[in-house]
Amino acid sequence: MSGEARVNNEPGLILHTYAFKETSVVAEVFTRSHGRVALIARGARRPTSALRGLMQPFTPLLLSWFGKSDLKTLHAAEWHGGIAPPQGRALMCGFYLNELLLRLLARGDAHEALYAHYLGTLDQLAGDAAATDYERILRRFEKRLLGEIGYGATFDIEADSGAPVHAASRYVFQPERGALRASGQPGCPVSGQTLLDLAADSFERPTTLSESKSLMRSLINHTLGTKPLYTRQLLRDLTELNP
Repeated sequence: MSGEARVNNEPGLILHTYAFKETSVVAEVFTRSHGRVALIARGARRPTSALRGLMQPFTPLLLSWFGKSDLKTLHAAEWHGGIAPPQGRALMCGFYLNELLLRLLARGDAHEALYAHYLGTLDQLAGDAAATDYERILRRFEKRLLGEIGYGATFDIEADSGAPVHAASRYVFQPERGALRASGQPGCPVSGQTLLDLAADSFERPTTLSESKSLMRSLINHTLGTKPLYTRQLLRDLTELNP
C-alpha cells in the first residue's frame, strides 16, 4: 500500500466480516485504489451504530479509514449505490467471487482494472441470467483474476514447442508449464478448440464451458494450495452450478 495514514471516501465493497471483541466488526474490503484492506469497525454491532446496516457484502460504499498497521480503523462509511445485490443462485456465485478475492489477493496491492471487472461481474450476476450464463460469468472472472495476480496462462501456444495450438488436437494442461500434446502426461485434459476459445475469451460452445470449468479449477487449486474453497462446495451442495 502507499503508506498513507488516512484515506477518505475510497470506493469499495465488503468481501467478508467477522465479529471482533464484544461490539466491533473486522471487515475485509476490496477497494478501487488500495486493493484488499482489513478494517476494524468499532461498535458496529451496537443497535444504534450507523455502520451496522452497511457492513454487508455487495454494498457499494465510500470508506474512510486511518492507521499504518495491517488492520486499519474505519472511521466513516456511506452507501455509494450503483449496483443491485445478487439474489438466489447469483448470490452464491457472488460469495464465490468474494472468497476467491480473499484467498488470492494480497493486502494492499491495488488492482483498479480488476475492481472495475468485479463490479461489472456483480452487475451481470444481478441480472436475469440462465445457469449457463452464470458459468460464463464465473469463468471470465476466474481467468481475469488469475491474470491480474500474475498467474495468467497462455492458452493458444504449445508449451514445449512454441507452436500454435491446433483446434482439432488433444492436449493436457499443466499449471506450471501450459498446453502439452496429449501423450499420457499428467495434467488437465482439454481440446485445442477449448484452449483457443479460452484465449479468445469465448465460452459459447458447451464443450468449452465444460472443459474450461475443469481447467480453471485446476489452475485455481494449484494457486491456492491444499485448502479447499468453502463456497465451491456450497455451490455443489446447494445448487446445480459447479464453478
